[in-house]
Amino acid sequence: MLEKTYIPYGGYWSTPFCRWQGALAQAHAIELAAEVTRESLAARKVDPKSFDGVVLGMTIPQASCFYGAPWLAAMVGATGITGPTVAQACATSARAIATAGAEIELEQRSCVLAVTCDRTSNGPHLYYPQPGAPGGTGLSVDWVPDAFNRDPWAENPMIQTAENVAREAGFTREAQDAIALLRYEQYQRSLDGDRAFQRRYMVAGVLRRGKKELARAEADEGIHPTTKEGLAALKPVVAGGTVTFGAQTHPADGNAGMILCTQGRARELSRDPGIPVRLLAWGEARVEKGHMPKAVVPAARAVLARAGLGVGDCKVVKTHNPFAVNDLVFCRELGVKPDAMNNYGSPLVYGHPQGPTGMRLLMEAIEELAILGGGYGLFSGCAAGDTAMALVVKVG
Repeated sequence: MLEKTYIPYGGYWSTPFCRWQGALAQAHAIELAAEVTRESLAARKVDPKSFDGVVLGMTIPQASCFYGAPWLAAMVGATGITGPTVAQACATSARAIATAGAEIELEQRSCVLAVTCDRTSNGPHLYYPQPGAPGGTGLSVDWVPDAFNRDPWAENPMIQTAENVAREAGFTREAQDAIALLRYEQYQRSLDGDRAFQRRYMVAGVLRRGKKELARAEADEGIHPTTKEGLAALKPVVAGGTVTFGAQTHPADGNAGMILCTQGRARELSRDPGIPVRLLAWGEARVEKGHMPKAVVPAARAVLARAGLGVGDCKVVKTHNPFAVNDLVFCRELGVKPDAMNNYGSPLVYGHPQGPTGMRLLMEAIEELAILGGGYGLFSGCAAGDTAMALVVKVG
């Protein structure tokens, strides 16, 4: 269990998530994240020079990303700090948070800026020269779609992992549709009162060229109205399968940021010092290849064990659920009712920019716990192939 790592209440932010080729499709992910971070710190009256470390999490290369976290820190105004750039597929947010937490626990840092960003739109097309190949032909890779469509270990597309688990567990098409509809209805709650819940952590993402504003994302973009009849009309993506486009997430663009620090610094930087937020533990797991949705279960059990908790101790449960199957297996194995988790929505509905997804979910968990008067919150999310990572926080 961690003892020294805190998150200032309100010391986090996320842009909306925009379906690919939407408002943020032309933005450089790191440059946009730096601009959003700079504006968010100014709004919270946090001096960028107060940080003594930085972590950048991303999974899709952008121009000049070799310079990573130090470049982002410099653009934010924290020119004196450095740190790592981390990538762990869809668990990148959890890994960035864990990395920052480990440095605080070891007393190597006292206040770390963790920023996550990705742009699935317009991903890079890579060419690997192979002079020794027949005809000297190199290897061409489309970074984003090729990652979705082939796990080199299991040799299957990601959607096949959901089909594998659905078939093994006996999850029907109708059960998946029911989860998808429930998550859509839960997401609608986050829109109540002119998006009152989302406004607790969400900031605009603005694409600029110089002083000219080219595009602005004020709210999630690309949410499909969902009905029972509409879901039932969709055909499975894989012939003979059960997973439809309505029961899986969509690629998206966005970024998020979070401050992790010591207890004293958290009191100074908090929007409300009377609401302490502590990172208790992280955990990870791996299951048999080609069964990615199952991994959320052992990852959750691992982090709960480290925190000395049971899932019943957690008032708030959040999952990264690229497939409805993820939540079906999570609920069955951990005994959680589907409508007792992912209140206010989840990536199944609002999309998945990969790097920042888990960070947004953690700040949603914190805000929901604040509304409920405090308690423990659990996040668990799968990551490409057959792995997952989980976090537990306590809100006072």
